[in-house]
Amino acid sequence: MFIVIVLFEKTMLNIHNLSISFQGEYLFEDITFKLSPGDRIGLIGKNGAGKSTMLKILSKELEPDSGQIAADKNLSFGFLKQDIDFVFGRTVLEESYEAFEEIKSLEAKMEHVNTQLAERTDYESESYNQLMIDLNDIQHQYEIIGGYNYQGETEKILQGLGFKRNDFNKLTDTFSGGWRMRIELAKLLLQNNDILLLDEPTNHLDIESIIWLESFLKSYSGAVVIVSHDKMFLDNVTNRTIEISLGRIYDYPKPYSKFLILRNEIKTQQLASQKNQQKQIEQTEKLIEKFRAKASKATMAQSLIKKLDRMERIEVDEDDNSVMTLNFPISVTPGKVVIEAENVSKSYDDNHVLSNITLMIERDSKTAFVGQNGQGKSTLAKIIVGEIKHKGDLKLGHNVQIGYFAQNQAEYLDGSKTVLDTMIDAANETNRSKVRDILGSFLFRGDEVEKYVRVLSGGERNRLALAKLMLQPLNVLVMDEPTNHLDIKSKNVLKEALKKFEGTLILVSHDRDFLQGLANVVYEFKDQKIKEYLGDIDFYLEQRNVENLREVEKRTVVRSLPKETNKQSYEDQKKLKSLNNRLSNIESKISQLEKDIKDDDVELATNYDATVADTTFFDRYQAKKEKLAKLMTDWETIQYDLEKLS
Repeated sequence: MFIVIVLFEKTMLNIHNLSISFQGEYLFEDITFKLSPGDRIGLIGKNGAGKSTMLKILSKELEPDSGQIAADKNLSFGFLKQDIDFVFGRTVLEESYEAFEEIKSLEAKMEHVNTQLAERTDYESESYNQLMIDLNDIQHQYEIIGGYNYQGETEKILQGLGFKRNDFNKLTDTFSGGWRMRIELAKLLLQNNDILLLDEPTNHLDIESIIWLESFLKSYSGAVVIVSHDKMFLDNVTNRTIEISLGRIYDYPKPYSKFLILRNEIKTQQLASQKNQQKQIEQTEKLIEKFRAKASKATMAQSLIKKLDRMERIEVDEDDNSVMTLNFPISVTPGKVVIEAENVSKSYDDNHVLSNITLMIERDSKTAFVGQNGQGKSTLAKIIVGEIKHKGDLKLGHNVQIGYFAQNQAEYLDGSKTVLDTMIDAANETNRSKVRDILGSFLFRGDEVEKYVRVLSGGERNRLALAKLMLQPLNVLVMDEPTNHLDIKSKNVLKEALKKFEGTLILVSHDRDFLQGLANVVYEFKDQKIKEYLGDIDFYLEQRNVENLREVEKRTVVRSLPKETNKQSYEDQKKLKSLNNRLSNIESKISQLEKDIKDDDVELATNYDATVADTTFFDRYQAKKEKLAKLMTDWETIQYDLEKLS
């Protein structure tokens, strides 16, 4: 006798016939798919296709027009948006600890009970005894949900995302939008949500942090839905791709690049099948016409007509090939030297970003700024466009007119204005009449120009920012990460426009594919200095003996080993062994102390009178807690030393 066991895949989320429309037009209609544990989905599609809207619906932030989402009521979601609101006045650690709502709530309760115990003197009353019982219950729950571990976990995640220990107690107000986004990402990763919804998570991360995030997500046990236009990130992380195109979805269990190949193969098969079917239809129609003319064949003709009516016509997947039209005309011809900098330096308080930078950029050159985040690329771009103060001299050449594309468009566009008003306000008398035509070429057509900026996706905001550049005279373009949020087709259109641009170009970017064929001079930013490479991005990578920008940015944080490698390695091994022994010893003591304190709590709760009669009990109890606190501090210090050695 055989017993057959059927294992059903657990479904976390079941999306059925989901539809949503804006201003009478469907973004998507009757979409159905499922999310299961271990799914790491790349949600792709052109800008405005509805990717961010889908994430908002899944997170229950937005209600669909129709359809159902079936999910376990206890399912928890973490949603990283493109733009976030921050409460000012908190440190990095304080903001990160906001991830632990339940733990923070229990800490507040423990503090409240402990305050009452310290202030009250009715030790023998029933209510005092109840307070002791309550405290024990709270401490037990606190321990179960990780109350004694969350601070260490927080520090580990923050360091993984690029923060240093001396950043932990700095106010979030002092960090850029990109670094604040990392804090928000840290909070989501600390919450152990069942489903993570990540909207362009790599836009503000440097390569080291992207690689760390890739590793984290690959081992994540829940489901992840990622909106991203970073092909390498999608290929490294995802195991399934869902494309939203023209209101439909295409869902295959493949990462991005393999998905594209499969989609192309399926479309080729569809075209071949459709062609064969069309031949069959034409032959059948000829037979019907032939049989209709003969009374003896009328029944046969009717049978063939019914056969045609029942036939399910093969459809070929449609592609959305609409792309923006982009052309950057130059205003006037500037002097030969466009930008000249001498001994330019910039510091933010104690953070020295640039030190005595000297460079000269000539007319019609195409320059790329590359290097790790935080090395000063965006800072120098902002100095060039006159946005921030600095030390040293920076002069613009004769007739220089700069157009600036900022990395964080949310800070440069007014969310309370419509798309049309944004353009009209930026226009002048000579080009105001062209505003609608320019918007149309950037795919803002019909009622779309009445959308408020605050409801635009990241890609749509980038398109609007590019459209605004068309309204000002320029002969120098400074562009800081212009491909952030742009879909693949829009990236290609922008690249072709910049290739044709006859003015001077300065590009800040991590994207090798985008930079190839664009730059003829590369400046590498590292350790407050810059180094010039007189060639394109491939020449630069060849000189650095690496294959891609990821390798370059990883190498910028690698320290060369001392000459006495073997001796150093042996000494490190001795230190590691000693630290691990100390760590094991401390962990053993912590475990025993926690058990002793827990036993004391139980003794207090169950045998209060006898406990209070022992005059030394509370002194011993407090001494144990103080010793535990010291051991926890020692444990953190050793962990930090181990991380440094590793």
